Amino acid sequence: MSNDQVPPGGPSEVPGGSEQEQPAAPDYSDTVPAAEASTAWPAPDTQSQQWPAAQPAQDPGQWPAPDHSTQVLDPDQQYSQYQQYQQTTAYPQYAQPEQPQSQWPTPGADGYLPPPPGAPLQAPAQPAKSGGAGKYIAIAAITGLLAGLGGGALGYELASDSGTTSSVTVNAPNSPEGLSTRADGSIAAIAEAVLPSVVSLEVSGNGQAGSGSGFVVSEDGYILTNNHVIEAAADSGTIEVVLKDGTRLPGELVGRNADYDLAVVKIDRTGLTPVVIGDAGSVKVGDQAIAIGSPLGLEGTVTSGIVSALDRPVTAGGDGGGETSFISAIQTDAPINPGNSGGPLVNSEGQVIGVNSAIASLSTGSDGQAGSIGLGFAIPINTANRIAQELIRTGTASTPIIGAEIDFSFSGQGARVQAVTAGGPAEEAGLQDGDVIVAVNGKRVDDAVALITDIRKNAPGDQITLTLESGKEIQVTLGQR
Repeated sequence: MSNDQVPPGGPSEVPGGSEQEQPAAPDYSDTVPAAEASTAWPAPDTQSQQWPAAQPAQDPGQWPAPDHSTQVLDPDQQYSQYQQYQQTTAYPQYAQPEQPQSQWPTPGADGYLPPPPGAPLQAPAQPAKSGGAGKYIAIAAITGLLAGLGGGALGYELASDSGTTSSVTVNAPNSPEGLSTRADGSIAAIAEAVLPSVVSLEVSGNGQAGSGSGFVVSEDGYILTNNHVIEAAADSGTIEVVLKDGTRLPGELVGRNADYDLAVVKIDRTGLTPVVIGDAGSVKVGDQAIAIGSPLGLEGTVTSGIVSALDRPVTAGGDGGGETSFISAIQTDAPINPGNSGGPLVNSEGQVIGVNSAIASLSTGSDGQAGSIGLGFAIPINTANRIAQELIRTGTASTPIIGAEIDFSFSGQGARVQAVTAGGPAEEAGLQDGDVIVAVNGKRVDDAVALITDIRKNAPGDQITLTLESGKEIQVTLGQR
């Protein structure tokens, strides 16, 4: 293998990786108070009738132990499960214990016991609502997951049980003019400015189908997206582009670069609004970050967060023998989900600073797709824009190389050269087999992935400085493939 190529499918393991520790199941320590016994009847007339002794209260410690195990609900089944919760009492572990058969006289038709012989008649007291709140504790942990769906019904259930009524008056503006003016730098203002430039893509081909996002980079119809979004239609297939106003147009693949996970699609439309390109080099950790796209096909979704880290080495792809992309990424906690890929990451000025491309996740859903845990990654726009312009001009884009094969099995600090390509830039600079590279342009290199992502931040023809483990520095002029 030569020219900095990576074996299909990517590295077999990432140095320094460790097994994720699974979070402990939450401890629900809800307890249900025992119902307090209360008697609203006068003392019985012992001369006329001997009343039986009251049954002793059952020791709560003898109740069945509640099951505190965490339940995971399928969101697609929430509504049907919610109806079940409202119609059944499926939580015997929280129910009141069954009392022994009582020897008290049978209640009358109105539900109250008749007075003892000789006792004066009086209106029966209202029964105490013991357990009125406790009986809802059992479902609180589950209905909390359905807050948007079941909150209203549960609130009505609790309110009607309290026996009280109240009214609330809400003052709302009568017209949009009554709303407060939004600042120019607000997320709402940024979203309004950028959304017209964001599109969704529906792709099918090679027996596969999927969707993703993209954004307009020129008024005459060029759209930048991820390679993995359109990969199914790369050889044969269809790409349909959906504009903000719902217009659907066929898209033509102009070119793609799998090394950077980038592609350009063209639609036959002029007068479009291109995004404003920012400078990823000026981004600082803590800056505002806004992600726009079509997660799970939900077009025009806007999420926000901050820039969490810079120059994060990330690999993507490589499944099924495909090529692996190496990204020196911007990390953000703005929620990014499947379908956000290819959409813009913008700053507080509404300028695009990155292309949303990948996420890290601890688990996957029932459909095999992962969800956001606040670890999203975007390709810096400076790199993405260079690749996009090359693709628009020539249909292809070059990848910088040093002309050496890197040993991914090396577990030490740095990246070890496994073999130098004859006649390549590395050999001409004096790099040898077995050399360990520990820095690029003075920036520490932890492993093979970090070396490749640091090299690919540059363009072919750029000169970089490699620092070896021995302390020797080598100047290499990057080649291309």
